[in-house]
Amino acid sequence: MAGVGYLGLRNAIQCLKSARSTASLQHYSASAAAGPHYPGIVESTDEYRFVERLIPPPGFQSPQTPAVPRPAAGHPPQRSPSLPCAVRRSRMHNIPVYTDITHGNRKMTVIRKISGDIWALEQEVKSYLTQVTGKCPPTQVNEVTMSIRVKGYYDTELKAWLTEKGF
Repeated sequence: MAGVGYLGLRNAIQCLKSARSTASLQHYSASAAAGPHYPGIVESTDEYRFVERLIPPPGFQSPQTPAVPRPAAGHPPQRSPSLPCAVRRSRMHNIPVYTDITHGNRKMTVIRKISGDIWALEQEVKSYLTQVTGKCPPTQVNEVTMSIRVKGYYDTELKAWLTEKGF
């Protein structure tokens, strides 16, 4: 077929059309429908139960709700309006406090997604960690990314403290 040009292909199609006659088509359709070799269409209802398992149920089914509603991350945010800043939750409803290692061995805790007065939150974090640990850890405020970095691993303490504050 690769060596056949357009005219050769057109001639081959015309030859096939002329070779087929209406009588041969009628003979084929009549023998196929009523011949002893072809039993016709057989409808089987026994195996339809296997097909029914694959068909999705009609309509929309509402999900089952538990008897006691549970928040996604333990406690929903309940921030009081008197606070000068806010810490937004992540898209999975977690408190955005993370641990980070820089330069191979420098352990840092990062608080992200801060809005409002970031400097007031930094002072509150310093005072809380001073009460917990007995010393004031070094902190770094980044106003561009709205995050606070604290030297050391204090992620569990800060998450509990921010949850207690209502964030």
